[in-house]
Amino acid sequence: MKQEKLTYFTLVSYASTAIPLAMLGLPLYIYLPTFYSQSVGLSVTIVGVILFIARLTDVITDPLVGLYSDRLQGRYGKRKPFILIGSLILTISFYALIHPPKDQNELWLFSFSILVYLGWSIVSIPYLAWSAEITSDYHEKTRLSGARELFTILGALVALLVPYLYSVSESADKSLSILYTAFLVALILMLPLTLTGIKESRVKPTKHIRFREIKTLWQKIPALSRLQSAFTLNSLANALPATLFLFFVQLVLEEESKTGPLLLLYFASGIAGLPFWTMLARKIGKRKSWLASMVLASTAFVFVPFLGSGDLVWFAFITFVSGLSLGADMALPSSIQADVVQKLEKQKASYAGILFGIWAMLTKFALALAVGIGFIILGAVGFDPNAPTPIALSTLALLYGGAPVFFKMIAFWIMKGYREIS
Repeated sequence: MKQEKLTYFTLVSYASTAIPLAMLGLPLYIYLPTFYSQSVGLSVTIVGVILFIARLTDVITDPLVGLYSDRLQGRYGKRKPFILIGSLILTISFYALIHPPKDQNELWLFSFSILVYLGWSIVSIPYLAWSAEITSDYHEKTRLSGARELFTILGALVALLVPYLYSVSESADKSLSILYTAFLVALILMLPLTLTGIKESRVKPTKHIRFREIKTLWQKIPALSRLQSAFTLNSLANALPATLFLFFVQLVLEEESKTGPLLLLYFASGIAGLPFWTMLARKIGKRKSWLASMVLASTAFVFVPFLGSGDLVWFAFITFVSGLSLGADMALPSSIQADVVQKLEKQKASYAGILFGIWAMLTKFALALAVGIGFIILGAVGFDPNAPTPIALSTLALLYGGAPVFFKMIAFWIMKGYREIS
């Protein structure tokens, strides 16, 4: 692995695939639960339980994908086949997921959710692990992660703008359909650039990594368990508002027509903040920069539960401030993880795939937990999006604005004690 500064072509080539992934990821997390509860007609509790159980399959599949990605990389020096095959699975299964049949919708949602999550894993885990192998330079890994997450935010912005430009942003059904087409076009354009523009550096591990060795790593290296625990809680804090965003804006703020502009503001703010966090990470370190972003987001979001109808301007301001932290949340934790991977590989074994497989599992577990917590609690208080009661709206506001601050502050406390591996 070379130590020189990465070229812009390398950064763009690697990061380009993040655009179609983000374009599919946004509707998967924001529009899909609303689509199945409103358009398909399943109860919010059923949708929450199904998506949560489907996500639990990642506990098995993600580490396995990472493990065998490492073995393929060690034997052939290739991660590209995983990315290509996963893209095909993802494309087919997501199409089926957003076109359910007239009956047996519960089984359909469960089955194709599992396939979508599997395809996503087969693409994203080798893709993330690759970032630890393209360069071994501490700051260049931050640039690489930053480029990937910048393109992720750009993809999310495109996913927001397309339904808004076609005047379908208020319809989860129509938004999913048009976003699938946009995703397909972006994938056809961007994936070849990544596959042809980056050379794979072959890693030659002296041994195969087994799951029990990962457990030993957690025991011997407290920093690894701290990083992954903080990341999971912080991801949960971010996933709860993402899952409940449409309900909050439509029912609490009563500003349904503003969902598109508000999401656009959030991701545009994330783009604006990303260069600052990259610069700050060079000045004070990645850990301290990430902690600062948690404090900023929590300080803004703590006021959200007190908002109601007529408070759109205040909510927009909070959205902008909390959005500034988005770039740090997306780029810095994965860059810290890449540093850990590099230092562990001094042991003459490839840990990138398995550790990023666990990383992906934790990400999706947090998203599943957010859907489970949010929808199950709302179902318990009798939440009906067509006729919400005052207690249901209060619960929605607390889940959307209060719970994320609580989880983010626990993540802050855990990460505060993190020390880099020497």
